Amino acid sequence: MGVSTRPDGALTMKAAVCREFGAPLVIEELFIDPPKRDEVLVDIHAVAICASDLHANDGSWGGALPAVNGHEASGVIAAVGPGVESVAVGDRVVVSLLRNCRDCFFCHRHETHLCERRADFAIATEHRLHDADGNDVVQGVYTGAFAERTVVHHSQVARIADSMGFDVASLLACGVITGFGAVTNTADVLADSSVVVVGAGGVGLNSIQGARVAGASPIIAVDVSDQKLDDAKEFGATDVVRADRVDVGAAVAAMTGGRGADYVFVTVGSTAAIEQAIGIARKGGTVVVVGMTRTGDVVSIDGSGFAGDGKRVIGSFMGSADLARDLPRLSQLYADGDLHLDQLITATYALDQINEAIASTRSGQARRNVIIIEHPTAPR
Repeated sequence: MGVSTRPDGALTMKAAVCREFGAPLVIEELFIDPPKRDEVLVDIHAVAICASDLHANDGSWGGALPAVNGHEASGVIAAVGPGVESVAVGDRVVVSLLRNCRDCFFCHRHETHLCERRADFAIATEHRLHDADGNDVVQGVYTGAFAERTVVHHSQVARIADSMGFDVASLLACGVITGFGAVTNTADVLADSSVVVVGAGGVGLNSIQGARVAGASPIIAVDVSDQKLDDAKEFGATDVVRADRVDVGAAVAAMTGGRGADYVFVTVGSTAAIEQAIGIARKGGTVVVVGMTRTGDVVSIDGSGFAGDGKRVIGSFMGSADLARDLPRLSQLYADGDLHLDQLITATYALDQINEAIASTRSGQARRNVIIIEHPTAPR
């Protein structure tokens, strides 16, 4: 599609718009404003389909419509606003929902993923997207990457090497850092620790990778799909448990000297899975909740003995990631062959095929589906 510009500098672009929760996305022509202070305009080349996008499309977390969702992306910097020095036009970047100010309580504590000012940025309270009738369109999941372009805060992008493909780079924006980082950042798993990963989907496979890189053993994958358990072995699981066929607690105990696991990572958004995980962690063990449940879901814990067992339940948002710190390490692990990214991609689609890609993701059989967006005049 050709690019036109309005007198105010806004560009036209195609985007997949959510106009009704639970309904198919609609491909529309939208206007996108030029970046303002501390913002960048990115030509999106690849955006992966994440479960969080499905929740956003379905209205599981509420929110306003119309919206453009999508938050696991990569592309090329097309323009920068005043004050941006971290990237320049032409840089190849990963685009994430993570944004930070580097100057609040959490940022000073190296917890930039919890930045308390991320909702105060201009881009969080103003609209950069508009439809043909002049109505504002929300950038869902802080990003709005189901589109040919997006405007984000400069802290939401991190440079990648020219040698890295856009398709695999997009995975680093969410699924990889969420699963991998839960192990290496949030829990800081030590070598020889026993690890259970509940759910061997896109995020779970990356928690398994994180456990493998950390030197954990055994690494036990739990799922109800034989295909996903086979995938788990490919990514580093030493043992697998088919949850609907055996007693998971007994199986894990048998593999961990009767004690239970040092760490249990719950990568699916299920309260039942979280409750089960508490039971299969050892005394003094840690349950890390990675998957996002629906708003209002409640987890029940049997208080009798919980304190006495000394167990911990902690949350992990986006793998406690800091793009500036974690992206270089993950990129190097990929370059060295220690991080599987190509193997995560099940299929690629054009933007016009996004509803097909979403349907495939909903089926539960895809590791990651990626939307590829062509920009004829830009580097590949």
